[in-house]
Amino acid sequence: MKKLELLAPAKNYECAINAINSGADAIYIGSINYGARKNASNSIESLEKIINYAHLFNVKVYVTLNTILNNEELEKCKKLIQKLYEIKTDAIIIQDFGILYLACKNEIPPIILHASTQCDNRTVEKIKFLENIGFKRAILARELSIEKIEEIKKNTNIELEHFIHGALCVCYSGQCYLSEYIGKRSANRGECAQACRKRYSLVTEDKKYIVKNKYLLSLKDNNLSKHLNKLVKAGVTSFKIEGRLKDKNYVKNVVLYYNNLLEKYPRTSHGIIIKDFEANLEKSFNRGFCDDYLFNKKDNIYNFTTPKSLGEYIGIIESTFEKGLIIKTNKEINPQDGLLIINESESNGFSVNKIEKIKNLTKIYPNKKLDNAFLKTGTKIYRNLDVKFNKILENSKTTRKLEIDFNIFQNKIETKDINNNKITLDFNFDEIAKNQEKMKENFIKSISKTTDTPYIVRKIEFKTDTLPFIPVSKINEIRREILNKLSEKILKNYKTKKQKPLNLTDYPIKQGDYKLNVHNKKAKEFYELLNCKIIENSFESLTNRKNKELMTTKHCLKKAFLGCKNNEKLYLEDEKGIKYPLIFDCKNCEMKIFSS
Repeated sequence: MKKLELLAPAKNYECAINAINSGADAIYIGSINYGARKNASNSIESLEKIINYAHLFNVKVYVTLNTILNNEELEKCKKLIQKLYEIKTDAIIIQDFGILYLACKNEIPPIILHASTQCDNRTVEKIKFLENIGFKRAILARELSIEKIEEIKKNTNIELEHFIHGALCVCYSGQCYLSEYIGKRSANRGECAQACRKRYSLVTEDKKYIVKNKYLLSLKDNNLSKHLNKLVKAGVTSFKIEGRLKDKNYVKNVVLYYNNLLEKYPRTSHGIIIKDFEANLEKSFNRGFCDDYLFNKKDNIYNFTTPKSLGEYIGIIESTFEKGLIIKTNKEINPQDGLLIINESESNGFSVNKIEKIKNLTKIYPNKKLDNAFLKTGTKIYRNLDVKFNKILENSKTTRKLEIDFNIFQNKIETKDINNNKITLDFNFDEIAKNQEKMKENFIKSISKTTDTPYIVRKIEFKTDTLPFIPVSKINEIRREILNKLSEKILKNYKTKKQKPLNLTDYPIKQGDYKLNVHNKKAKEFYELLNCKIIENSFESLTNRKNKELMTTKHCLKKAFLGCKNNEKLYLEDEKGIKYPLIFDCKNCEMKIFSS
């Protein structure tokens, strides 16, 4: 069985270290520029520190360069890739085929290439192409069913990475132009304004409103925690958590949760995780969970009421009183917790000022007056901020350690890790200790002090009965020196894999329009080398944007509100009254949103 990889997001250095310490086998993180999350960039110096820590545990670091680039940016990106290669970045995640042109012409070093989900990786033909041209890994579209993943694996040998947790884009990744169209903030340029999380109305051609001012494009969050074994059997080897804009507490909790689930499988990284809290997915940001795409259901994937975090379900409203409400719950509620009430049409959030326990009920005093429309008996209550749990996460010392052994001789000390990296250090002390047992105790106590290091001592063996006298302060110095040298050796022995030369092969289609996201001259030239004629540059380059497909999604509003057999002409209307024609491809169970 191939070793599996738990792949975690990292916004910055702090998140990266916490992801590694919580059990990630790899992390993905943005560099200075050109990542699909513009607000999650990191300096080369910070990345190098992260990489050096990660590689001690054989944890891989992948850098996201997955936006489309203009001509000037591509030249700057070339220099950035050189720096990333020099600091031993394990792979770069890319979308722009201009980078493939650079690789083909040997203008960048042989750094491993992963095909971003922004490449629109949802067909066997596309994944086969990515494999043939030389990508080491394809990051699959979130919309794929388990049967489709199995089909792809059956027909390819490329590594498959799949999202298992986090936010769902309503549109096929790389094919969403709504944010750019509305506010000139391109999702393919790392500036997505999340237009899908705004309010819309569904209206007919004769101006009849089917539904008004709801979050019609806002999906629940992905949660495949119950289906990891199915994904393993289907051929997925990298299990990806979404969330490069999430904070360290989110990373700690979610990564540890999935690490616990994957502990029974062989993994690609080393070290033991020493944890001090119980992970709980519901207590971190979530819009409600679903697994619909994996099983082709798509019936429980949306939440039209709110795009905000629901958190965990805690109970129902039992009754109200003048200053608040009484809820039926078996959960412990604390002051400053954030609660959310959801009724048939809206949501309303508040903080808890004070609580009183009444047997199996909890009396809650909110920080604001609540609308009576939200206070009906039986209405569901959620907690989207658990102050006590957040404090546990904030104070958590969950960490990762490499097990090492020590052998102590009369005039030297030797340490070795589980991969047989070995360091020997001479003592150079001549005086024999008068109390040998006390000297042994001093060695054991001092050598075992590894709390502030990446190591934990598994065993200490004495290969001599005659130890020299060494002051405790000197033993501590010896420990620090030998462990530093061990870290240096592990990092020196760490070898990044090299990208093989690309193989020019035919692209699956013979000509492409703006949906191929060609934003620079070299990307266009590269497509031509693949026998694909580019008849239209990127959407971002277009001056005429009328009647363009802005989004293709497996989320269908017609099915949700009217049923599949309805044949009315429907429009999506935003809060400014702008209408977007909807086209329904019922054969493929897809909805397309067009510009007007």
